[in-house]
Amino acid sequence: MALLLADALVVIHTAFVAFALLGGLLALRYRWAPWLHLPALAWGAWVSLAGRVCPLTPLENALRRQAGQQGYEGGFIEHYLVPLLYPPGLTPEQQAALGAALLLVNVAVYGAVLLRARRVTRRSRVPPA
Repeated sequence: MALLLADALVVIHTAFVAFALLGGLLALRYRWAPWLHLPALAWGAWVSLAGRVCPLTPLENALRRQAGQQGYEGGFIEHYLVPLLYPPGLTPEQQAALGAALLLVNVAVYGAVLLRARRVTRRSRVPPA
């Protein structure tokens, strides 16, 4: 059971990271999206920029050890995602760069959201001809 929970936690953690990175795109369509996304973005950026380890990582490791498997050192992103994107050995500078990229992507997305909202507001103020 512990192994199943650890694997489920990996899926949830991966979905959260993807949501923190790209969830702002939902704001282009849904007005409620920023209420969920901005806290996720803030958490993801803080963890990355501060060089912290998300609490889900030690929980996953504990579940893996409980299931008789070996845990891993470092954070979730470093263990699962960085090997896909970067060579092994995430440095603090690389982790900060990931956090900065997270923020830049979302600044661009929310800039588009604000421009779109401004256009809609202007159109609604123009009296019909």
